[in-house]
Amino acid sequence: MFHEYLILLPLAFAAGAVNAAVGGGGLITVPGLFAVLPTTLPATLLGTDKLSSIFGHVSAMRQYALRLALPWRLLAIASASAFVGSYLGARAVYAFAPSMMRPLVIVLLAVMLVYTWLRPNFGTVDGGRPSTPRDRALGIALGFAIGFYDGFFGPGTGSFLVFLFVRVFRFDFLRATACAKVVNLAGDSAALVFLIPAGAVIWPLGIPMGLAAALGGLIGARLVMRGGNVWIRRLFLVLAVTLLAKLSWETLAGL
Repeated sequence: MFHEYLILLPLAFAAGAVNAAVGGGGLITVPGLFAVLPTTLPATLLGTDKLSSIFGHVSAMRQYALRLALPWRLLAIASASAFVGSYLGARAVYAFAPSMMRPLVIVLLAVMLVYTWLRPNFGTVDGGRPSTPRDRALGIALGFAIGFYDGFFGPGTGSFLVFLFVRVFRFDFLRATACAKVVNLAGDSAALVFLIPAGAVIWPLGIPMGLAAALGGLIGARLVMRGGNVWIRRLFLVLAVTLLAKLSWETLAGL
């Protein structure tokens, strides 16, 4: 398994850094896992990726929490809702084909990309207001919806979270990114509650990948906080374009 480590650990490090910035680390690790372990069941590869990504989320989240004021009450509610949604989404995979969501996700990504591109000031200034009961109600609804999507399909979860935290709660990109890590952690943890009892995790690979992702998350979060909102916005747009191109290509290839 030595050559697998040589390939996958650097990929996990890169994914941890990207996840810390704007999400989308799965675009790096999931294709890598499928390429290196082509005979392994997809559920096992995805479970191993979820395990490693949790390490990166925790590492990045700690860096943000030490330096930013986060709305913990809102995040606790949204994360609990995302946990439930992600668990139900993981179970729904056995009843419905996740690929049926791809056209809808492509449309949502395109709308999100155009909206952000046409508003240069979007996410550059934080509203700075405390969360309200309405915010917490929205947090429950959005947390469940994004959590379900994460457990059921997954690509772009972090990017959707960042966009919604900016659009709905008027956060800047930096604080939205920090908040997204907390909710991402809850969603991935819920998926593992379902995947671990099913034996869908390669522990000897997932733990080292997790440590590499944690290092990437630490460095990525620190770089993001130095670069500020303008840099995060640019990375966000690049990731959205990449994900949109990937899903569009997969959809066309399947026709």
